[in-house]
Amino acid sequence: MKLTVVGCSGSFPSADSACSSYLVEADGFRLLLDMGNGALGELQRHCGLYDLDAIFLSHLHADHCIDMCGYFVARYYRHGGRCAPIPVYGPEGTEQRLTTAYADTPSASSMSEVFDFHTVKPGWHEIGPFTVRMEKVCHPVEAYGIRVEHGGRSLTYSGDTGACAALEELAADSDLFLCEAAFTHGKENIPDLHLNGREAGESAARAGARRLVLTHIPPWTDPQANLADARAVYTGPAELAAPGRVYEI
Repeated sequence: MKLTVVGCSGSFPSADSACSSYLVEADGFRLLLDMGNGALGELQRHCGLYDLDAIFLSHLHADHCIDMCGYFVARYYRHGGRCAPIPVYGPEGTEQRLTTAYADTPSASSMSEVFDFHTVKPGWHEIGPFTVRMEKVCHPVEAYGIRVEHGGRSLTYSGDTGACAALEELAADSDLFLCEAAFTHGKENIPDLHLNGREAGESAARAGARRLVLTHIPPWTDPQANLADARAVYTGPAELAAPGRVYEI
């Protein structure tokens, strides 16, 4: 598998990065994990506008899904004809939320003319060549982490979550654990919302993940402090996500 970081800023875009969006490729199939603020523009640096094969939305906060509204425009009003529907996997109510956010869709069902919406169900599923497992994690809204497997390799993406057993089960023995670390250890302590760097490191250690990549760090948070906190409790390779960075898994 090939993982490309499209955007990795948490909560809102930074001067250097769009919000959460990650492109996973194998066997010519392109699966996008989230499409937050600014991601649609950055995505076009890495693949064609109409070359995605499926989209997974971890939850419906704007920094993970709002650029789907722009992508609707690109697919619905494409010069030369409307695009065929692309599979979109998201929490219950995804179509309604995006329709409301766009507000001026031609009709209440226009989104479904270019997006084939599927409500996320916990457990194992097949998406193109990938075997994926989706599990609910701890966040104020319905939110999911996802494990993607292909060719004997595995990638786990946390989405947004506080510390929870479900996340560590998803990440068990993962070759790469793409884990949020929005909070700072010793500064923010809000349960079931986000992880700090230390908690991300602890989750990776307990899961036995082989590599940890911290992501979703907001512009007001010191990423180096979060990385140091993770490395204090996780002995494997650990680094910060950066836009445009590519991982071969």
